[in-house]
Order: sequence, then C-alpha cells, then structure tokens
Amino acid sequence: MTVAATLRDVLLTHEAAQPNATLLRSPETDQELSYGEFAKETRQLAARLNALGINAGDHVGFLLHNGYQTTTIFLGAMAAGYVVTPLNLLSQGAALAYVLEHSDVRVVFTSAHYKQQLHNALLLLPAQRVNGIQVIVIDSDAAEAHAGFGERALDADIEDSTPALLMYTSGTTGKPKGALLTHKNLLHAGRSVCEWHGLTANDSVLSSLPLYHINGQCIATVAPFVSGGSIIAPHKFSARAWWSWVERYQPTWLNMVPTIIAYLLNDAAANAGDVKLWPNIRFARSASAPLPPEQHRAFEKLFGIGVIEAMGMTECASVVFCNPQNPTERKYGTPGLPCGVDVRVVSTEIGEPLSDGATGELQLRGDNVMLGYYNAPDKTTEAMTNTGWLRTGDLGHRDTDGFYFVTGRIKELIIKGGENIAPREIDEALLSHPAVLEAAAVGIPDANYGQDILAGIVLKPGVVCDEETLRQHCVRILGRYKTPKIFRFVDDLPKGPSGKVQRLKLLD
Repeated sequence: MTVAATLRDVLLTHEAAQPNATLLRSPETDQELSYGEFAKETRQLAARLNALGINAGDHVGFLLHNGYQTTTIFLGAMAAGYVVTPLNLLSQGAALAYVLEHSDVRVVFTSAHYKQQLHNALLLLPAQRVNGIQVIVIDSDAAEAHAGFGERALDADIEDSTPALLMYTSGTTGKPKGALLTHKNLLHAGRSVCEWHGLTANDSVLSSLPLYHINGQCIATVAPFVSGGSIIAPHKFSARAWWSWVERYQPTWLNMVPTIIAYLLNDAAANAGDVKLWPNIRFARSASAPLPPEQHRAFEKLFGIGVIEAMGMTECASVVFCNPQNPTERKYGTPGLPCGVDVRVVSTEIGEPLSDGATGELQLRGDNVMLGYYNAPDKTTEAMTNTGWLRTGDLGHRDTDGFYFVTGRIKELIIKGGENIAPREIDEALLSHPAVLEAAAVGIPDANYGQDILAGIVLKPGVVCDEETLRQHCVRILGRYKTPKIFRFVDDLPKGPSGKVQRLKLLD
C-alpha cells in the first residue's frame, strides 16, 4: 500500500474510502462537513483561486474564527498546492500589517466581523503591496461558499518537500518569524500524534483552539485528518458550554492548553465529578505551555479524565514531547518523552551534549522540523546547526528515565546575584495558592543583585488577596531569596497565539 506523501494524497484516499464519514462538527451551527463534501469544497476553492490568478505555490491567508470554511481553507488550500498563512485574530495594526507584508500573501479570506481589522492593517502598507492582496469576505460557517466557480481538479505539482504552511511565531522580543513547513513536516507530525495516542477513524476530538494556533492546526486538525477521524471545533472556548459540548458530541479525547484547564477548574457551572456524562473520553491532552502539577492533579481528580501533558513548537509542527499513553507511566511537571523527534541537551556556553540531570539548551532534529524561516536566512542560520539540529532556546534537562523537563527560556532565565532561577519554579509556587488563577515571574533590573523578580498575578474571579499574603506564601515555599520583590496584579497575562505567556512583556 502506497503511503500518502502529501495532504492531497490523504484527502483523495479518504474521499475514496469514506466519503460519508464526518470530518468536522461545528457546535454553534450544528453543521457537519463530511470527507466527500470537503473534497468537493476543496475543488471549488481551487477553482476560485485559479479564477483570481492565484497559482499553486502562492500564499493564501485567512483571518477567520473556527468554522466550516476556516477548516476548508486551511486544509483544502494546502491539499490543492497552495501555502496557507493563518493570521492571528488577536493581532492588530502594525503587527498584523507586518505579517501581511512579510508573508507575501496574495489573497486573504475574512468575514464581516474581521473586515475592519484587516482593513486597518492594510492601510499601514505601501499602496503597491496593498494592491497585490485580494480580500475576499465570506461567511466562515457557510457551506459551498465557493460553489459559483465550478470545480478544479487537484492536479498541482506538489511533493512531500513542497511548502504547505507558513506560520508566524510570536517571540518575546523582535518581530514574528515565519516558520515554513512542508507536506512532509505536517504528515510526519500528524502521524506521530496518531501513533502516540492510538488515534483511528473512530476517534473524535473536542478542540476550541483556533486555526491560527499551531496546536489547533497540527494536533487538533492535521492529526485527526490523517487518521480519518473527526474534529468538534467551536468558534472559540467557553467554560460554560464546554461540558455541554462533551455530552452532546461524545468526543474520545480533549485537546486543551493550561489556560483552558485553569478556567474549567474555576468554573462553578462545570459538571464536576459526574464521569457518566462522558464515558467515551480516553484522555485529555495539554500542551502549548507548561501545565502546573497542582492544576494537573486537580483536573484529573475533579473530572475523572487523565491528562497527558505534551509540548510542541511552531518550528516542529507542534510535535516535540509527550507523556506516555499509559497513565501509570506518566510524570507530573514534565512534557514527557521525545515524540517523533531526536532530542539532545547541550551546554549554552560551548554547545557540547550534556549528561542526564545537567541543564542546558534543548535541541531537536526530525522530519517535522521546518524548512526554515521565510525570507529570513540569517534567522534560519541562527536557529539551525550545520548538522540539522534546531536550537529551541528552551532550557531543560533529561532525567534517568528519559523524561525531559523544561525550566524556562534562555532569554527569560532570571540571574539574581549570580544564581540561576527558573521562572517556572516561582510560577508553580504562586499557583499553589488558592486565590491565584494564573502567574508568571520575570527578571527585573536591580542595582544590588543585577536582577530581582517581578511576578504578574491573575486572581480568580471574585477572590480577594493582597501582596503580603502572597509574599509570605512564597517565602514558605521558595525561601526569601527566590520570593518576588514585586507582585503586580493584572487582569490578563500577555500571551502569544500558542497560549504561552510572554514574560518579557510584563516588563512593559
């Protein structure tokens, strides 16, 4: 049997084998998209793009919330030979304008809701560039939105090395970088997830992560697509509606991030403890940011669902580490074992591999590692060694069982009086206090120590807590040296599209 080399091959295989099987369910509209309908929609989309003069290999953007057409454009454009560029719904003004200009998108699909946001960004671009971008306003929940253009055969010249996805990362400093991922990258990542979790055509995932989110793209969309399974994709996350969606659609697994877990734990309307309401759920998966062990244990106890912590990166199509499927083999506080990649820990000073237990930079190599950063050869050279290892910028170590622990970012490491302090250690101490919903620590300049510590705190709704209470709580757990000097209470922590806290922005 020939193994599919491209996303187009996957689509054609499913169209022939299971055209009536469901690919997508949209809770807000009660719509369903079958594999056969998706194949038809993809051919209609290809015909529309061709009529606009958009050729295979050109970049196709979208600024849309999750929905029927969002999934069609995301998967369908790649299957038809285009390079998809998802645009962050939270991005405004100059930040959105930068991606529009740098990515070389030739067409952007958006909805009436986001039309003005896109227009405002386009106003910041040179007229020549604006004239090169066609804007198409559609209903993201509409079926056959491209039907008036007929159908075009899926015959573009694409191979496994052909670029498919241009996804912009949101670093803590500097401008976003566009990670260019190929069909091979995405299929390797999707198959790694399917193999790790035992996903088949009988599985369905509930995921509210948006399709401008690498986790929502690769874990919750490409992986189910590869396996022939289905996706339950709400427009956006709702703690109040989450468990009603679970009861209604009976998914076999949940795709989440720590922020979702925190809000579900804090939501008084949750159907806590009544496991009879979701008998089909095999596991929940948490990635995109570290999951505090206290919240991990609390979720499992309250909802009776085992959580598999994992870790991904945009540059690796969202696949790096994952805890074992067997609950007796998992560990709290670690993203797990290598999943689909080779990993090494190297010295940040001389780049030599380190032994178990020693902290250094995590480096990765595998078939899911990107081609490079789009139109940024210097950034690509900085990120990749000459032997193909990706420098992640993450600090961590491996234990004697082969599990990896991520302790922070090289640029975010706090060095107080010459001592290295991992911000996550402080985060977890703060999160163990019952009043704290979210927390993030960052280094701040200090005349005596070089750096001291600031902590950003989001309190649980309706809960009152003061700085001195949290200070004494940290002293008991961390000692005075690692206790933050400043506690800043905020409504929200700054986050990138993947859900990771951008600590350095707390300094703003």
